Amino acid sequence: MDLVNYIGETSSYDKKVQLERHKPKSWLKSISAFANSKGGVLIWGIDDEDRLVGLDDAKGDSEFISAMIKTKLDPTPRVNIEIIRNDNKDLIMLQVYEGNETPYYYVDSGNRLAFIRVGNESVAASSVQLNSLILRGMNKTFDTISTTISIERAAFSKLKSVYFQRTGNDLRDNDLLSFGLVSSDHHLTNAGALLADEPLVRQSRVFATRWNGLDKTNGREEALDDKEFEGSLLLLLQNSIDFIKTNSKKRWKKVDTYRVEYPDYPERAIQEVLVNALIHRDYGELGSEVHIDMYDDRLEIYSPGGMMDGTFIQELNISNISSKRRNPMIADVFSRMHLMERRGSGLKKVLDIYESQEEYDASLRPEFRSTQSSFFAVLKNLNYEYDKRTAVKNGDKGAINLDSKENSSDGGDIRPAVKNGDKRTIKNEQKKQILIFAEMNLFFKAKDIAELLGLQASRARYLLQELVKDGKIKGIGNNKGRKYQLIK
Repeated sequence: MDLVNYIGETSSYDKKVQLERHKPKSWLKSISAFANSKGGVLIWGIDDEDRLVGLDDAKGDSEFISAMIKTKLDPTPRVNIEIIRNDNKDLIMLQVYEGNETPYYYVDSGNRLAFIRVGNESVAASSVQLNSLILRGMNKTFDTISTTISIERAAFSKLKSVYFQRTGNDLRDNDLLSFGLVSSDHHLTNAGALLADEPLVRQSRVFATRWNGLDKTNGREEALDDKEFEGSLLLLLQNSIDFIKTNSKKRWKKVDTYRVEYPDYPERAIQEVLVNALIHRDYGELGSEVHIDMYDDRLEIYSPGGMMDGTFIQELNISNISSKRRNPMIADVFSRMHLMERRGSGLKKVLDIYESQEEYDASLRPEFRSTQSSFFAVLKNLNYEYDKRTAVKNGDKGAINLDSKENSSDGGDIRPAVKNGDKRTIKNEQKKQILIFAEMNLFFKAKDIAELLGLQASRARYLLQELVKDGKIKGIGNNKGRKYQLIK
């Protein structure tokens, strides 16, 4: 077996130079984490540079590993241990399988700790994550747990209305039981409480804010609009979509006898990321809520709870992510109403929707990122660059945004550079604005740039000549009749 190649292909593994008998916690925590997550591999006899160094007593080490697993881990996880001979060196490979009796604890001196896998590290589970592991070991999820709320105290008018609208069928009272919204003793499950009209689960809320600019602290009036929503998940979804629509725009152009609309954000993509945030969030995290933050150039949606298996979404191929649902009962109801796909391909659909837009280019690709306890979806405003260029074309000098971190040459605010006379930063910014203007105008003259940037004609000509040398634009003609054109 080519062990080095095996390691390169395995995302969930730990490697050790030798077996640390006096500090077994250093590797037993990885076994606990693998069993509590999606499994993994530990290999002894390899250094940090993936060189095979081997073990002096592989047989004795393997027996010690087996003994420690039985005495220090509770319950005992399912493993397979092998001694592998490679290049005349003995190594130990321990395969740890994903467990169904979670949590798997590391036990020492009366203390019990459960570990989970986060990226390529094994870390102690938080109280919220520990509760999730306990539920998993009981073959339960948060949304399946029964509450003390009687069915008589809840109404489902919104659910029944949307269900009929999207399926053409009536939602009967006995369907609430078969869908897992009501338990056999006529109490709501958490899924039922989350879909009832009344706000019965405090952490089921959405905070939505339309910020003024490209960040939350840009020196101007910070928030243009903000709302807080609570109640049924369906109401949260509808109110959140309405908030985004209210605080975004559509441009359009007339084609023959009809007009084509270009929204800031595709409506179907908005629905997909909101459904993902509401369905897959961790409702066991008390005092939390979904956040919608709208900026001039993007829409960010945050939801509590990272990836269920501890991986990071930004390190994965979205097309090949297996569907694991944190709240399967709620997901099933949304699937029945065709508000999400059963096979869990919502994020890929968001990418496909964006790529199908006429204005799309790679810079507008939606972004997804996660941490141990959070998930973010970022949708780019398809009209942001168009609106900025139109403002420049129309002579709006305010479109040359000195508040924008995105527009500065060094990634930060350029106002200190202006104040302190940093000529290089100012020049780069002016050249950038000229190129934006050039994209919107087939031909232009030095006087157009002078008027646009409020410069002397000689300074405008100097900047244009710099761009000609850079190969960004070309000059046509001589002297006063000289024109310029963008090189595409």
